[in-house]
Amino acid sequence: MGNLLVLLLLVLLVFTSSLSFGVLASSSFSKVKTLPGFQGPLPFQLETGYIGVDEADDVQLFYYFIESERNPKEDPVIIWFTGGPGCSDLSALLYETGPITFKPLGKDGSMPPLVLNPYSWTKVCSIIFLDSPVGTGFSYSKSSEGWQTGITKSVDQAYSFILKWLDDHPEFQQNPFYVAGDSFSGAVIPLIVEEIVNGIESQQKPAINLKGYIQGNALTDENYDFNARIPFAHRMALVSDELFQLAKRSCKGNYVTVDSGNMECTNNLEAVRKCTEWVNQEYILDRKCEFASPKPNGIKEIRRSLEEDLENIILEAKLPEYGCRAYNYLPAYSWANNEIVRNALHIRKW
Repeated sequence: MGNLLVLLLLVLLVFTSSLSFGVLASSSFSKVKTLPGFQGPLPFQLETGYIGVDEADDVQLFYYFIESERNPKEDPVIIWFTGGPGCSDLSALLYETGPITFKPLGKDGSMPPLVLNPYSWTKVCSIIFLDSPVGTGFSYSKSSEGWQTGITKSVDQAYSFILKWLDDHPEFQQNPFYVAGDSFSGAVIPLIVEEIVNGIESQQKPAINLKGYIQGNALTDENYDFNARIPFAHRMALVSDELFQLAKRSCKGNYVTVDSGNMECTNNLEAVRKCTEWVNQEYILDRKCEFASPKPNGIKEIRRSLEEDLENIILEAKLPEYGCRAYNYLPAYSWANNEIVRNALHIRKW
């Protein structure tokens, strides 16, 4: 009888251990109190974690969650998708809507510190920054099959993430919920919202208090988007009235799918290209940087030099002197690849 009791206890122990492992495999999250590069404790609530989003929980999507600094119990919750496709949401956190950012690069080329962003959206709402699809940022797959992705699969996995995240955070299930993003996410977010709406109609649990979605500079239709560039360049006085009218007439307003036999249109588009090739498309008042140049060898060398000194990047590592706004993105590459930073963010080794 005693041996049987011991055996039953062992079976129960194995079962509960397996159950706990399964829960951990599906989702895990931790609070982050400090970050390398930021002086003192973080003055906001930061959580990082992973959630399994496929049937076997092989695909593990990584996220940063920052609570609203105003009233997290009632303020909206936004899930943010960065474009690309394939750009990490760390870029949105550090350079767009998050509460911290790198100080602009100084003339001495030193690693800039992290400072508070006075324009952060987290002053009035909570934000989930999600590395999606798999392979983006710190999201990964345990199996080779899991790395295969596309718009349909990434939409399904994003919806699965939202449901599981809300299940793990029931205190936010009643908050107004928004889906937001920029750039290529314009091809994904409407489909995610459609999935959410279908789930609401079928009474999928947990219920999502969807209020809307937000798109910035969103990709819609490639022909529509790219056809708008030449009229925009004309309105910004980058192309003369005469050249714009010539291109508009000869190309019949279609600047993307051009008939190869229409040489007048082809020649006019080449003239437009020469007028705009050295213009910074993201911000036309800035000079064009090596990031956007046809020969990016310089930027590759800069990134390589940063990666060679990751051990000291948080301390006294020197960066090349930059005179370009776009170069302010460079510190994030080294910061995110630093072992100290990864430990602070609870990044898994896989």
